[in-house]
Amino acid sequence: MKHVLYIIVQNSEVKETDPMTAFFVSRIKVKDPVKMQDYAAATGPTIAGHKGALVLRGRAVQTLVGEDPGQHMTSVVQFPDIDALNAWFNSPEYQQHAGLRDEAGDMQFVVYEDPAA
Repeated sequence: MKHVLYIIVQNSEVKETDPMTAFFVSRIKVKDPVKMQDYAAATGPTIAGHKGALVLRGRAVQTLVGEDPGQHMTSVVQFPDIDALNAWFNSPEYQQHAGLRDEAGDMQFVVYEDPAA
């Protein structure tokens, strides 16, 4: 069976004044599953407190294109805009868990903006 992936590209003008929804995508190699559960439980309320919402969480099952990063988890978190995302990330409520984050897993967070979200 052949799998086909369709990607729709929308070309529209975005004005600098248009608010853009912001997302961060995390890629996590879990080092300690118990600490990862503790980290998730501790930081979830900090996301909600900054009007963020978890959109997706799961483990990788297949790489279709590019180098396979190996076993990892991914999450996508949405915020109303980049300012709300940055306020969350830099908040004392979230940053107090940075040590636990580093003990729980090797993480990469990448931020994206979407004017059409």
